[in-house]
Amino acid sequence: MENTTEMAGVHLSAKQKLLVFSLVLLTFVTGTSEFVIVGLLSRIASSLEVTISSAGALVSGFAFAVAVGTPIVVVLVSRYPAYPLMLGCMSIFIAGNITSALSSSYFWLLGARVVTAVVCGLMQTIAMTVASEAIPASKRGLVVSLVFSGFTIASILGVPLGTWIGQTGGWNMAFWFTAGLGFISFAMLSLTVPRNLKGTPSSLKNQFGLLAHARMITAFFAPALSLAATYAVYTYITPILERELLIPARYTSLILLLFGAASIISTLLAGKIAAHDGLRKLRFIFLLQAIVLVSLYFTLHSTVLGLITIFLIGLAIYLFNVTFQLYLIDLAGEYSPSAKVFAASLFPVSVNFGIAVGAAIGGLIATNFGLPYTGWMGGLLALAAAFLTFISVQMQKKKS
Repeated sequence: MENTTEMAGVHLSAKQKLLVFSLVLLTFVTGTSEFVIVGLLSRIASSLEVTISSAGALVSGFAFAVAVGTPIVVVLVSRYPAYPLMLGCMSIFIAGNITSALSSSYFWLLGARVVTAVVCGLMQTIAMTVASEAIPASKRGLVVSLVFSGFTIASILGVPLGTWIGQTGGWNMAFWFTAGLGFISFAMLSLTVPRNLKGTPSSLKNQFGLLAHARMITAFFAPALSLAATYAVYTYITPILERELLIPARYTSLILLLFGAASIISTLLAGKIAAHDGLRKLRFIFLLQAIVLVSLYFTLHSTVLGLITIFLIGLAIYLFNVTFQLYLIDLAGEYSPSAKVFAASLFPVSVNFGIAVGAAIGGLIATNFGLPYTGWMGGLLALAAAFLTFISVQMQKKKS
């Protein structure tokens, strides 16, 4: 029997709450799988006898695979029901993580990460569309925020725990851990995802046609640049902590935990920002993000100041997520309603594109100039995000 109780100021049925929990668990599991490797880069580089920038490609390669593969796969499968798609993707996810755990060479690990990445992007897209269809429209903003919170919970719990497991039992054990999480998520999804949610047939022209609109383009690249700014630094947080701040490796998990706590606050603030003309506010938030990132260069001489700066970077990491996810879906509703699933895929694509670009550029900067200079690059990318958001606001004014 469905009981209706209050959750976060709104009413959701028991079945809806369980569905939301399953979707949050899904983003938690996929987020942990994607980011757990950040805390183990040094160990993986040493074990597989590759450079730290090559190990960083395991992060950027994952993100590039999501960015490139997700929209292509979404176009091919969006016509099919959500239930079998979700379970099929989770099965591939589990297999990919098991393969990663068994990998003994860099290229096997990279290949397994790429395959896992594509299904992660697809599952994240399906999660957003399931939430928007199975939950009343009046509660959409809340649910999107909650589903996104899975990524921040991954930062505060999954990544530090996976890092600790990888440090104590070997980096391969971190992937056995994420595979185990995948089995739990599979069971929850099989019980909660509605089986009556049909696909949304749409022509390739209608779906890719969304990208012909300037407002869609700026809404795609602004959040990508903001996250690229963060990941130019965050991808190399372990060597920054150990080599620049001279913090012993045993404290890495604790610091990642604190970074995750900051990102939880960031996610909570994102919902509030989105509810009150978020696009306008983000212009100035991205400027503040740029200042914080550049300040890292000047604070690495002090352990306390360096850690405070890293905490502030975490505080800014997800402030844009709800605003731009809903903005992209709303724009799709305006330009091509049948392409909303494709539009929903654009945000995780944007996010992972940003992660990929940030990790790749950060690697080049760290290798050629030094780890402290990653903050300068992050600041430039955040300024670019602020500029594109300013353009988005101006185009929105003209449209209205």
